[in-house]
Amino acid sequence: MPDPSHLTAVRESYDTVAAAYVGMVPPPAGLDPLSRRMLDAFAEMAAGTARLGPVADVGCGPGKVAAYLAERGVADVFGVDLSPAMVREARQAYPELPFVVGSMTALPVADHALGGVLAYYSTHHTPPEALPVVFGEFRRALAPGGHLMLAGHVGDGEVVRPTEAYGGLPVSYASYLLPPGRIGDLLERAGFVVDARLTQEPGEGSRRRYGTFLARTPG
Repeated sequence: MPDPSHLTAVRESYDTVAAAYVGMVPPPAGLDPLSRRMLDAFAEMAAGTARLGPVADVGCGPGKVAAYLAERGVADVFGVDLSPAMVREARQAYPELPFVVGSMTALPVADHALGGVLAYYSTHHTPPEALPVVFGEFRRALAPGGHLMLAGHVGDGEVVRPTEAYGGLPVSYASYLLPPGRIGDLLERAGFVVDARLTQEPGEGSRRRYGTFLARTPG
């Protein structure tokens, strides 16, 4: 069965912008303090439950965030990305970590095999009607007591359809900016316990709000 159109658009767009993305998007060390602290909290929780399984950085891009987790004590972390070009960039930059091509709609792991899932600015390209499938897949893959961190752009339900990004390169994906409350509700319906929610107003040079969720599977 062919991919849904949004997956094709995401794959082709990020294949196009991969090299430019690497140079333009800062590593986690360059994030604002709140965003870094949330990542640090997730890393600490994931490292503390390492017995449950590895941590998957889903939509890992060029691997910068997976490498950040590894530096902070997550001993078993790997990346999954829909874009083969992004995976090549990640493998070249961080050869000590495993990166694979795959979709968040069908993660390449057995049921309850993961101790953690990180979805860092990777789910906002998913149409709202498809999010239950994605969140259900995260739930399937996580062991009881496993941790999820989801972060991304939020809004009031608007859809943004850029035609270019990352230095003027052509893209065809859309960004679905859902209210944080709706994202939290969808996570809970998928079976997660949401422990923390953080909404950040646009910072300098940004026009969008950001939402971060720390959740876990009952265990």
